[in-house]
Amino acid sequence: MLYTVKEVAKFTGVTVKALHHYHKIRLLFPHEVNEAGYRLYGEKELERLQQILFYRELDFSLSDIKKALEDEPNRLECLVKQQELLIARKQRTDRLLKTINESIVLGKRGEIMDKSAMFKGFNKEEWKYALSNQKNYLKGKYGYDMPEVDEAQVNNMNEAAMEAQQFMNYIKDALKNGVKANDTSVQETLKNHIQFLNDHGHRVDAKSFVSQTKFFLDDDFHRSMLENQLTGLSYYLYTAAEMYASLNQ
Repeated sequence: MLYTVKEVAKFTGVTVKALHHYHKIRLLFPHEVNEAGYRLYGEKELERLQQILFYRELDFSLSDIKKALEDEPNRLECLVKQQELLIARKQRTDRLLKTINESIVLGKRGEIMDKSAMFKGFNKEEWKYALSNQKNYLKGKYGYDMPEVDEAQVNNMNEAAMEAQQFMNYIKDALKNGVKANDTSVQETLKNHIQFLNDHGHRVDAKSFVSQTKFFLDDDFHRSMLENQLTGLSYYLYTAAEMYASLNQ
């Protein structure tokens, strides 16, 4: 049985405009276009649309969905992978909800949550999902293929993520409170952050840290990650790093 665009839109919730766009970008072809010019969809097309919607639920871009479907033409394999991703997201959401609930309960009691409980770490699959957008961006724009997340790395990644979050929170607070980038407290925080990176296997000095923050400032994707947290954050971080480098030549 074949269905028109309007019929598909009615029972799937996908707009006619979206279906036309999927056809235009070669993501979802109709089964046929009849003599009157109407797009008609069959069961296979509806199955592919279901896969597309699953990936959309996981916040995949349309271009990434197209790549995923091209890499996984088998419907069952595709569904299994989508199931794994959704389970990983559910586990992360459940963990976040549990942490939020504990924070609310303790907050009502006037108690402060233990820091280790405030920053629950990701598992391997959650890290893969969290880094997927950045991985795809770096591969597409710079041809750089980020290494896959290894189980042995997870604890170190969680520890590094916690330290990085604390570091960025301090830098954001400094910017919001009008603390100058060359202030002793900011410079000491930079020094401690760089020392942490080196203690955990990264070869970072003042000069290379400036290069890193310059990349964050110049690159659209990474600048947005910082600017979405606080306007001016990418420039402030770069300025602080430059000043640190000038004092530690």
